[in-house]
Amino acid sequence: MPSLDSLKTLKTLQVADLVYHYFSLPDAARQLGDLQRLPMSLKVLLENLLRWEDGKTVTGDDLRALAQWLQERRSDREIQYRPARVLMQDFTGVPAVVDLAAMRAAMAKAGGDPQRINPLSPVDLVIDHSVMVDRYANPNAFAQNVDIEMQRNGERYAFLRWGQSAFDNFRVVPPGTGICHQVNLEYLGRTVWTREADGRTYAFPDTLVGTDSHTTMINGLGVLGWGVGGIEAEAAMLGQPVSMLIPEVIGFKLTGKLREGITATDLVLTVTQMLRKKGVVGKFVEFYGDGLADLPLADRATIANMAPEYGATCGFFPVDQVTLDYLRLSGRPEEAVQLVEAYSKAQGLWRLPGQEPLFSDTLALDMNDVEASLAGPKRPQDRVALGQVAQAFDHFIELQPKPLAKEVGRL
Repeated sequence: MPSLDSLKTLKTLQVADLVYHYFSLPDAARQLGDLQRLPMSLKVLLENLLRWEDGKTVTGDDLRALAQWLQERRSDREIQYRPARVLMQDFTGVPAVVDLAAMRAAMAKAGGDPQRINPLSPVDLVIDHSVMVDRYANPNAFAQNVDIEMQRNGERYAFLRWGQSAFDNFRVVPPGTGICHQVNLEYLGRTVWTREADGRTYAFPDTLVGTDSHTTMINGLGVLGWGVGGIEAEAAMLGQPVSMLIPEVIGFKLTGKLREGITATDLVLTVTQMLRKKGVVGKFVEFYGDGLADLPLADRATIANMAPEYGATCGFFPVDQVTLDYLRLSGRPEEAVQLVEAYSKAQGLWRLPGQEPLFSDTLALDMNDVEASLAGPKRPQDRVALGQVAQAFDHFIELQPKPLAKEVGRL
């Protein structure tokens, strides 16, 4: 880790028989001021700056600017953020591997060592966007489609297999495994990442950028991540920081509990409608409140997944017992789950009952008030309560040109 650690925050954390090094946010607060009410998502950004402080791309002024965000709850400061890893789907990932191969060829041509060309950040390439369905409606359809895909694109997969064996920090998830952001949630995400450097094991928040707009689903697991373009992802893969303004953070307080028969879809449509009306483009949304204790991880992931629909950069959920339960349910190693709990509590990243961070602005929703709903007729934020569908349909017909309205009315 290249950190200058000007605030002297490097500490150790023992979990079972393992010792981890980390950059302590509570220790940073001794010099930066009280950080307890800083939004969790901004605490993740602050830890990132502490870990990458080099005096050039990240300076002490950047650290102070993030701490001073609490004064006006917004900032004009631009920071250099380095995500822990990169998630790619095949439409953008395959060209990235081609670029790496071309760089190796250029390095060899220049007389250098081509083995020096590698991704500097861990990369997972999930094959899902280009996969087609040729067989269906029979018990063997899945296996048949995978076989056809391998035959159809055999040259591509031979190239990717070479890439996985040739490059460090590069893994390929084969076709037929799942959608990239779902695979990320169920298998790839760790909530707390680790890295070996200087003979030490460092622990830090799991963060990422991905080349799918719904990369934001991973925020339901307490992992800060969002979608970017292929060029930005490739730059991050090669170790370049992501330039960004310290964002405004909109707090969304959830209380109560969903009534029986009300689904996560009903909740998501209500949240999306409220956030679209609020206007959250270019901002972080962070969910808080005691209602989170009764909100399953699947529902959190569904809400986070809809960030592109409500327009925010991400919809972040803090780490708590629900996070740990899901990590265990999805088969993560017990030592990794224990690390998530110990690290989150040590860093002040663990959600506590009654906790009220300070935000740029806030909304609130009592989940007892959520109604059964339908999306539409065109956009998910145009939610219609189930009891008002008939009136909404009639109103929609009235707004159509007369010839179209007459034809629709006959249906």
